[in-house]
Amino acid sequence: MIEYENLHHLNKPLFDEYTQAFREVMESGWYILGKKTEEFEKQYAAYCQAEHCIGVANGLDALTLALRAFNFPKGSEVIVPSNTYIATILSIVQNDLRPVLVEPDIHSYNIDPAGIEAAITPATRAIMVVHLYGKLCEMDKIMDIAKKHNLKVIEDGAQSHGATFKNKVSGSFGDYGAHSFYPTKNLGAMGDAGAVTTNDAELATTIRTLRNYGSKVKYYNERVGVNSRLDELQSALLLVKLRYLDKINEHKRRLAALYLENLKSDFIKPMVHPDYKDVYHIFNIRHPKRDDLKAYMLKHEVKTDIHYPVAPVDQEAMKGILDGQSTPVAREIHRTTLSLPISYYHSESDIHRVIEVMNAF
Repeated sequence: MIEYENLHHLNKPLFDEYTQAFREVMESGWYILGKKTEEFEKQYAAYCQAEHCIGVANGLDALTLALRAFNFPKGSEVIVPSNTYIATILSIVQNDLRPVLVEPDIHSYNIDPAGIEAAITPATRAIMVVHLYGKLCEMDKIMDIAKKHNLKVIEDGAQSHGATFKNKVSGSFGDYGAHSFYPTKNLGAMGDAGAVTTNDAELATTIRTLRNYGSKVKYYNERVGVNSRLDELQSALLLVKLRYLDKINEHKRRLAALYLENLKSDFIKPMVHPDYKDVYHIFNIRHPKRDDLKAYMLKHEVKTDIHYPVAPVDQEAMKGILDGQSTPVAREIHRTTLSLPISYYHSESDIHRVIEVMNAF
């Protein structure tokens, strides 16, 4: 059986270094907001070409706190892609703001800049872009639109650690970059973890305060904050894995190249363009008989996944929130997309076997 993902196999090459990192944290006696977190924040900020990095508890908190720091009026509108994972939209809703869906480009699966400007109203305050599957959005066009209309930009970079657009890395374009280190990510922790990157010192201070009960000085609280702190253990493990991130990304690019070159034209494959250096957190194809294909693959001992089976507009939780917003492109993507195995632990022979089974469908 070729699994879609196996976290034990994925992390096994790093177990010795992880064990040493764990011992260092355990023996330090300091487990929250200590030296490991400071060092990870420093190194990850540099990796993202950003001045500041603030570690938080998870990717959703990174998005939520980034929006909260702007203190937009209640009911303000935030533009967001219609095919994103639900967390992106939840961060908007949880700040008492209104998500306005804009359709993706059917080829890149990222928000279509051509649709953004038409969605802007006097109530619009921000654009929340999502670098889906490991491909960055067309950030030059998006930043031009934001500048023209005086809008803030938040990058959801949960799936794009190290990806670039025109040689500029994920998380370095907008006011904020929000990052998830969920265990399956290219830069994955051993539990929930996240971070915010920014070049704005004042915004960085605000996020640091919000994540720690609204406090800069212990027991003195100047804001209504939350408890969302990247702990020392996850920071120590992420420091180890960060050293391997470029190697992980390159491995996944090699596997992606095999898919791109050898899969039949029956399958709609990811868009490739020289402006983009993708990291393939997910390698998705599309096919009109997606569910039959998924079942066929499993019958032939290849596990796949779907990212994601339900469009946000059709989620039960979004009733009364996204009502009246038409998203046919998103629905088509969610109906036809299938994610193929592309883990750091998969071998080229694994991928050739997946291709063999796919092409026989």
